[in-house]
Amino acid sequence: MSHTEIDAALSKDDALEVETHPFAPVLPANATVMMMGTFPPTADKWAMRFHYPNFYNDMWRIYGGVFFDDIDYFRVEGEKRFDPERIRDFMFDRGIASCPTVKQAIRETGNASDKHLTVVTPVDLDNILLQVPKVKTLFTTGGKATEVLLSLLAEPPAKSKHPKTNQSMQYPYRWQHHDKDPAVKELTLYRLPSTSRAYPLALDKKIAAYKAFFEKMGKL
Repeated sequence: MSHTEIDAALSKDDALEVETHPFAPVLPANATVMMMGTFPPTADKWAMRFHYPNFYNDMWRIYGGVFFDDIDYFRVEGEKRFDPERIRDFMFDRGIASCPTVKQAIRETGNASDKHLTVVTPVDLDNILLQVPKVKTLFTTGGKATEVLLSLLAEPPAKSKHPKTNQSMQYPYRWQHHDKDPAVKELTLYRLPSTSRAYPLALDKKIAAYKAFFEKMGKL
């Protein structure tokens, strides 16, 4: 997002503000894959203080279905929320990192819609990758996160070349702030289905897509 576009977004409404992502990344030292989304909903939609905090987002149901054949595995019994400590412990145990692609953003319409999210500051991928040196694969949870990541490449591909849902591509990330040898970290980028219920795909099909990915990554 250019400075001109950011200024234009700000000028639409004086009430718009730049928000900083509220949740720290989850970075197990043994992680080999890293999940990368965009931005959480407003705080009034949170059921917990953790990634994908909305109870009606299906991310943690999908993880429960993939790894434990139980979509309520991470749910707090009898409550409309998931257990962040249980999720975090699971991610450290399985070597799965989670880091948003967006550090700061403007909500143009006051909600979490990626379509109306203006990215002000993307993730500092140099800093993140240094903390998870075993990561070989990034996977996004929708089009906006994919777009942001690809914009960080030295030669960003045309939008027509972006991977579609359930597709992958090579991701040759050139270090931007550190002198590393080699200068390019060769990664693979997968795009998986959005876990938002606004995305028109049945839960069982989303579970199947994530299961196929994690099987390929040797996590199952």
